[in-house]
Amino acid sequence: MSADGAAGTSGRKVPAPVVGVMGGGSVGSVVTELAEQLGERIARCGWTLLNGGRDAGVMAASARGAARGGGLVVGVLPGSDRTGSSPDLTVVVVTGIGDARNAINVLSSDVVVALPGGAGTLSEISLARKARRPLVLLGWPEGTLAEFSGDAVVRVDDAANAIEAIRHFLESG
Repeated sequence: MSADGAAGTSGRKVPAPVVGVMGGGSVGSVVTELAEQLGERIARCGWTLLNGGRDAGVMAASARGAARGGGLVVGVLPGSDRTGSSPDLTVVVVTGIGDARNAINVLSSDVVVALPGGAGTLSEISLARKARRPLVLLGWPEGTLAEFSGDAVVRVDDAANAIEAIRHFLESG
């Protein structure tokens, strides 16, 4: 896949890679800032950011950052309408399937980045491992998620290193 959406060998434009950004709806300012920085950097790389679409926590912050960076932001909502969606989404996908939308989030992503969160985020991390999606764990406290390891899992502490890990996965994928 082309990491920058450049034309492929057939002359057709290759779609921009999709980077799924997952994380809690209720998080502190440190995680919110990480998500916003990450979103902006994803946009500046020309990648599409996909998240859970809600106007809360990591979803709102990453969408805000990507919008500021001029990027395409896709939000996959759990409900049957746009209620509670982030104002910074470019594309809103209304599913009406509740938390089952986590599978859509993961399977639609070329790389998944997971910031701290709760049970929903943990389900997305598990789905990413099960689906063999490359996984970047950003900002998780030392000693957490030790069971999630392997060749396609990288732990980082800041947005710059997350971008480098994403780039590596996209170029080697």
